[in-house]
Amino acid sequence: MATIKDVAKLAGVSTSTVSHVLNKTRFVREETCDRVLHAVRELNYRPSSIARSLKVQRTNTLGMLVTASRNPFFAEIVHEVERRCYERGYTLFLSNTEGDIHRMETNLSALEEKRVDGLLLLCSEVNDDIISLLEADRSVPIMVFDWGPESDNVDRIYDNSPAGGALATRHLIEMGHTRIGCVTGPLKRRSAKERLGAFRQAMEEAGLDVREEWIVEGDYDCSGGVKAMGTLAALQERPEAVFACNDMMALGMISQAARLGIRVPEDMSLVGYDDIYISQYTVPALTTVHQPKSRIAAMAVDTLIDRLDSKRTKGEIIRIEPRLVERESVRRV
Repeated sequence: MATIKDVAKLAGVSTSTVSHVLNKTRFVREETCDRVLHAVRELNYRPSSIARSLKVQRTNTLGMLVTASRNPFFAEIVHEVERRCYERGYTLFLSNTEGDIHRMETNLSALEEKRVDGLLLLCSEVNDDIISLLEADRSVPIMVFDWGPESDNVDRIYDNSPAGGALATRHLIEMGHTRIGCVTGPLKRRSAKERLGAFRQAMEEAGLDVREEWIVEGDYDCSGGVKAMGTLAALQERPEAVFACNDMMALGMISQAARLGIRVPEDMSLVGYDDIYISQYTVPALTTVHQPKSRIAAMAVDTLIDRLDSKRTKGEIIRIEPRLVERESVRRV
């Protein structure tokens, strides 16, 4: 494999001149540039990214840790993060922790040893061990999605769950529904608590009663939606409309409703949350709260890179605004 010394010898210049030509760090005469570039092509020379990173203290790589999740929302976020990294000239190293705190700690250390410039964390479940791990001093800046320790050192990007929950509930009310239920996510999760809180507030503002038996705690998975629909269907009086706090549970509810002979939206209207790709292809197509996944990913990557460029030390909180996507799962009364 050719070295910079080989290029310099063939071009008849110094190694520093080769470096200036390739990195455009100093003016070099056109004739000399042509000789250097000709030598680079003839020798098929590839600059050492390791050597360059040691010199400039940047590797143009980011690491991303993802906990195991069957929710396509996470896969869509990862896809968009990789796309934005490519657009910004960065390489993404992806690690799946499978929800194991020891594996997460090992992967964090491995990524730091690879000298990644920054870390992005996308976790479906959060516990005290994970938060403690993040609160420890890290050698690189960290961006977390949707959650995070209350730390000045960590950047966080949130969806505006209160606004999204209000959009979903108000849409059902505006469509004429008054008997409305809610299937929440795990109530230990910030997003689940905020979406339920927004549901309660929107109902109160509309002068509508909240029936506690129509509020079912789910798990943000299809199985939770199946179970929730079974619970609601077994009630002597069931709601005519439901806000499901994510699309996966809404899909499970639609599936179970068909098995139980409950028609959506004729017998029960349904609004989801996230606008995952498949939600537009369900029968009926799901009305849902859209989270701008490409924008979330772009802002996460851009904020991390901008922090590296600006040498900013204090973390930022970024909130993303959702919008409602109307499809076929809500009927007008």
